[in-house]
Amino acid sequence: MEVYVEKRKLIRELQSHQSVLKEKAREKARESISAVIPIVLIVFILGFTVAALSPGILVEFLVGSVLVILGMIFFSMGAELSMTPMGEHVGGSMLRTKKLGFIIIIGFILGFIITISEPDLQVLAEQVSSVPNLVLILSVALGVGAFLVVALLRILFGIALPPLLFGFYIFVFVLAMFVPENFLAVAFDSGGVTTGPMTVPFIMALGVGIASIRNDKHAGDDSFGLVALCSIGPILAVLILGLLYHTEGSAALEVVSEVENSIELGKLFAVALPKYFKEIAVSLFPIVAFFEIFQIVSLKLNKTVLIKICIGLFYTYIGLVLFLTGANVGFIPAGNYLGMVLGNLPYNWILVPLGMVIGYFIVKAEPAVYVLMKQVEELTDGAISGKSIQIGLSVGVAVSVGISMLRVLTGISIFYFLVPGYAIALILSLFVPKIFTAIAFDSGGVASGPMTATFLLPLAQGACEAVGGNIVTDAFGVVAMVAMTPLITLQVLGLVYRVKGGELGGKGKNLPADKIPVEAIPVAELFEELEDTEIIEL
Repeated sequence: MEVYVEKRKLIRELQSHQSVLKEKAREKARESISAVIPIVLIVFILGFTVAALSPGILVEFLVGSVLVILGMIFFSMGAELSMTPMGEHVGGSMLRTKKLGFIIIIGFILGFIITISEPDLQVLAEQVSSVPNLVLILSVALGVGAFLVVALLRILFGIALPPLLFGFYIFVFVLAMFVPENFLAVAFDSGGVTTGPMTVPFIMALGVGIASIRNDKHAGDDSFGLVALCSIGPILAVLILGLLYHTEGSAALEVVSEVENSIELGKLFAVALPKYFKEIAVSLFPIVAFFEIFQIVSLKLNKTVLIKICIGLFYTYIGLVLFLTGANVGFIPAGNYLGMVLGNLPYNWILVPLGMVIGYFIVKAEPAVYVLMKQVEELTDGAISGKSIQIGLSVGVAVSVGISMLRVLTGISIFYFLVPGYAIALILSLFVPKIFTAIAFDSGGVASGPMTATFLLPLAQGACEAVGGNIVTDAFGVVAMVAMTPLITLQVLGLVYRVKGGELGGKGKNLPADKIPVEAIPVAELFEELEDTEIIEL
């Protein structure tokens, strides 16, 4: 009878879960369509006006767009159901052990295996000459593992983020002065590439899980910043490889595959799908295996929670396969071809404003952006809206793509933009609420995801080839720029919040005492100085 009752209860919970999923699917579909449609419209408008695109490229792009939308729907639902709870449970469980050595070892292993799981890292490995792919991948994974440990210790001991960022970025730029110029853009691109759709949801949730156990008033602020610190590790790793191997970055321009009929189009996607089914399965396996070991040894979650996580992992898997197939097969040829056509125009300066428009909208199609928006809204109780974060990201990416197109046309070194850009971002961190600094530096890794690598980078490469530039020094660096500018725009948003309403503190902060709604009174802060007996008497 007990087994029967338990089964009936589980079935009722899953039926309730199914109705919630349907509503979530409708919500995610609206978000995904509104994110991708502007990019489709821009490409079609350009294709029918100033940039003559072949019908084959347009059809590939259109099919790719449909797959990207479907992939975003599944991925965003899956990340919410699986990656986020997994990260939070693991983070909380790690801290509850209260064993510093255990936290350091597990944190390093997590950072290492998650980085190896990141599909975009394979793309980076192909771009660097004279360094074996395995050496590069393992080095970057070691860098992320080491800096994830730093990030976890920062949360554990409540260390402020800005001093760490100052110290590490000064070291990065001093080291960069001794690295061959052709290698710089690839090194800084690596920081954005390795914090992609596989890494971001899990690492951000890990921070939330650890901060929730701390249970003090600054814990919520400190839960951000993991992605920010984990983005530094790959940059340092690739810069050090540049010194050790005395190598220069190199790149082979992506070959544009143009189809002539519907059968060829079908074959193009049919060949790509199995490849990404295998690639994402290999990528997800280490994370799933690690969580399973943690579940057996420490977590011991109930069946209902595990079933939900399994459903979420399936959605994540399907979503990433569809998204990466659509982006790599449909978006890379369109971006590359569009860049070449625009670069060959007599008025190729149009690349700068067009790049800014594309950059503004394309960041909305990054899967991890929605994870960041949701985390921010939840942890600040809506005081910082996800919409404001999205607008800040869009403005930042628009500026960065505009500058990248200017670099393609003029050949200006990326160093002239990265040094002052990071200097401004670090100086701003001294004046804005610290939660905005953490969110801003996290957002750099979040914004520079697969859409940047599969559309903006090919766009820059195509334009660079058309104008006769150096692809490695002039086209590469788009990801690095996209990772940098949101640091400034989101901290400026933080300054606006501070000027308008003082410190972030919820509703009714600046109202007279008799007008403050009951739900806005910070009960925990009022009682934190009192003994338990005094609270009971009160």
